[in-house]
Amino acid sequence: MRTRSESGFSYIQVLAALAIVAILARLAYPSYMESVRKGKRAEGRAALHALLQQEELHYSRTNSYIRFSSASTDGEEKKFKWFSGTSPARSAYEIKAEPCEDETIQNCVILIAQPGTEMVDRHFRDPLCGKLTLSSTGEKTADAPDCWP
Repeated sequence: MRTRSESGFSYIQVLAALAIVAILARLAYPSYMESVRKGKRAEGRAALHALLQQEELHYSRTNSYIRFSSASTDGEEKKFKWFSGTSPARSAYEIKAEPCEDETIQNCVILIAQPGTEMVDRHFRDPLCGKLTLSSTGEKTADAPDCWP
């Protein structure tokens, strides 16, 4: 008489494999999330640079910078993209332009990229860098020193 050999995995083997996968996922997830944050930070910085170029072009035509935000209603202000990505829902940062501190909008503009507001992806958080700023004087700021390479 022949005995049938059973093939497949035992319950213990499956549990051991799942435990290993869970441990690896727990170790990899924070690194993955930091990579996502870095990518979104780069998106925000690129948007600030592009908007500053647009502000400089506006300055060369009108001899003044322009204030804008997501709430802008003026036709000229609406020409400026107030979000960092391809659409507001897919963007990590909401961007606005204001006069520099102790200056008028005619002389100096500061672009402020605020992460994860109600107007963009509200789930995005950047606890390290927070808000990114870029001014027409070239000053770049963030909550941490390594946020602007």
